[in-house]
Amino acid sequence: MISLNLKNKIINGDSLKELKKIPNESFDLIFADPPYNLQLRNKLIRPDRSKVNGVNDKWDQFESFKTYDNFTTNWLTECKRILKKNGSIWVIGSYHNIFRVGSIIQDLGFWILNDVIWNKNNPMPNFRGTRFTNAHETLIWASKDKNSKYTFNYQSLKCLNDDLQIRSTWNLPICNGSERLKEKGKKVHSTQKPESLLHRILLASSNKNDLVLDPFLGSGTTAVVAKKLGRIFYGIEKEKSYFDAANKRLKNTKIIKDEYLDTIKNNRSKPRIPFGSLVELGVIKPGTEIYDQKKKVNAKIMADGSIKYQKSEGSIHKVAAKILGAESCNGWTYWHYQSGNSLKPIDELRQSLRPSI
Repeated sequence: MISLNLKNKIINGDSLKELKKIPNESFDLIFADPPYNLQLRNKLIRPDRSKVNGVNDKWDQFESFKTYDNFTTNWLTECKRILKKNGSIWVIGSYHNIFRVGSIIQDLGFWILNDVIWNKNNPMPNFRGTRFTNAHETLIWASKDKNSKYTFNYQSLKCLNDDLQIRSTWNLPICNGSERLKEKGKKVHSTQKPESLLHRILLASSNKNDLVLDPFLGSGTTAVVAKKLGRIFYGIEKEKSYFDAANKRLKNTKIIKDEYLDTIKNNRSKPRIPFGSLVELGVIKPGTEIYDQKKKVNAKIMADGSIKYQKSEGSIHKVAAKILGAESCNGWTYWHYQSGNSLKPIDELRQSLRPSI
């Protein structure tokens, strides 16, 4: 096997040939934006008779669906080989190719986690008026197999979305304005992806210092965002003009300071500490009174970690839910203990144990 430097590097070469050189299980995350095989046959003309600069590049043209399927199978096979066992892959496409790609992803043994709709806030209009305006692209997110313990930074994504879960429909603009690369007034790349899209993907499914691959780098968006977010990038691009543009773009990209790159850890990644452990370890003693936030309700802790309030007994969660008349309640935040002259959530006692457990 050829020894390669895969760290913070982009190369100008054929994707399939270069992928074959990479050692097994090298990457934590792969983002792939392959040719869509758009099958455009006619020129697109605006109402003012000006020409629309659609995707008519040779790299997006294939002789047949079979040829495209073979191409897709080959590069995805290599990606599966070089993806770490707990890694994941994102593939983006349109209605022209994504269903064929999705079928091949499943045939190769990847495990699909989500399909995500990128709903474009500002899509290109439909100038012919013969069908609905194409206003979205589809992303498939898959782990290497169904047993992979893939990265998903759930808490960070909630923070990104004002403490609400992010759904699988993403409303993001297409790449335009100052972000769009141009030479002499013309687009450098016909399908340049916006940095906001890659920011969300990398934030969701990778961590600082993870190794990220883009086998169809294009104008370099994946590498640029990876560099900013402290990920290690490796990109492959066949077209020399795109490669040069990506290189120039990377040189002008500044990394976010390391102190600002930490993300919130998921609760499931933290060791589970039942309330009874606090009793066993002597952090809180049997007979101690605990209260609601306003100190209108008080319960006593039993030796087995259960609590008693009037005629109710059970876990901190069960008793709190019964008091509130609710189906469930987080007892860690409902119950408080006396600390000096103030009340503090019992969750603070749990958090104090995490570094030692």
